[in-house]
Amino acid sequence: MNHLKLTLAAISVALTLCLGGCGHDTSPTTQAGSDKKLKIAVIPKGTTSEYWKIVHAGAVKAQQELGAGNTEIIWKGSLKEDQSAEQISVVEDMFNNRVDAIVLAPNDASALAPIVDTAAKKNIPVVIIDSGVKTDSYKSMVSTDNKKGGHMGGVELAKELGGKGKVIMLRYQEGSASTEEREEGFLDAMKEAGVTVVDASKHGGVTADQCQKAAENLLAAYTKDGALTIDGIFCPNQTSTFGMLRALQDAKFAGKVKFVGFDADAALAQAVRDKQIGALVVQNPLNMGYLGVKTAVDLAEGKTVPHAIDSGVNLVTTENVDTPESKEILAPDVGKYLKD
Repeated sequence: MNHLKLTLAAISVALTLCLGGCGHDTSPTTQAGSDKKLKIAVIPKGTTSEYWKIVHAGAVKAQQELGAGNTEIIWKGSLKEDQSAEQISVVEDMFNNRVDAIVLAPNDASALAPIVDTAAKKNIPVVIIDSGVKTDSYKSMVSTDNKKGGHMGGVELAKELGGKGKVIMLRYQEGSASTEEREEGFLDAMKEAGVTVVDASKHGGVTADQCQKAAENLLAAYTKDGALTIDGIFCPNQTSTFGMLRALQDAKFAGKVKFVGFDADAALAQAVRDKQIGALVVQNPLNMGYLGVKTAVDLAEGKTVPHAIDSGVNLVTTENVDTPESKEILAPDVGKYLKD
C-alpha cells in the first residue's frame, strides 16, 4: 500500500512539472516561430519619391525570402516628408495593429523621438532606417554612413575643381538628420581641400518643386552679366539635386558649373551621362529596406542584432555610370517585388 502511494505521488509530481513546463516555452524566439505570422510595420519618411519605392521593394524582397506565410509587411507612410504629426499617427496605428516590430525612417530626428521611446516601453522593437532619431531606445539602425557620403561628394567636387574655386550648397530640410550629416561631411571636405564655400545656409524643401524654386533664387544671387560667379555646387539628396538640375537647365547653366549631387533616379543618371552632373553619391535603398526588415524579424524572434548596420554608399561618375555595378544600384528591378 505504501509502495502504491509513493508511485501515485511520483506520477502527480511528474504531471505537475510537465504541465508547468512541457511545450510551454514562452521565450520570444519560440513565440515568433513558424507557428506565428510576424507583422512588421515599415514606415518611410514619405511615399511619393522613387527612393522610397525602392526601399519598399527591398522590404518586399526580404518578405519573399522569409516567406509570406511567415512574415507580413505593412507598408504605410505620410504623403510628404515634412508631415511629422502624420508619421507619428502612423506609428500609433501600428501599436493598435499589434505589430511585432517597426522599421521606421524618421522624417524629423526630434519630433519622432518620443514615439520611438513609447514603442520601447511597449516592448515593440524599432529598427531605424535612412535617418537618425534623437533617442537611444531603438534597437538597431540600418543606414548609409551619411557623413562619409557627404565627405565623398565633397572630395569629388574638390577634385573636379582642381582644389580651388567658390562653391555653394543647397541644403535639404531642417531637422532631417541624414541630410544634415551629409552636409556636415561635405563642408569638412571643402575645409580640408581649401575650397571656399560662399553660401551653405539655404534650404530647398521636401519636394522637387520647392527645391527648384529655392535653387533658382540661390543661383540668381550668384549670377552676374548672364554668367555664374561660383564654380561648384553640392546638393545632399534626390529632391534638392533634381531641383537644382532643373534650375540649371532652365537658366542654360547645366554643364557649365561643376555639380555633385546625392541620390539618383533615371533623370539624374542621364544628367551624369550628359555631363550636366559630374557625380552622384548613391545609396542602396533596396538593401536598406531589405536589411531593415530582416533585422526587425531577427529582433521579433529574440535574436541579438548589431546596433548599427551600414547599407552602403557609392560614387557614380561619367566614367562608371553605365557599368553593371552602377546600373544595379541606379535602376534596380523593383518590378520583381512591387506590382503596379
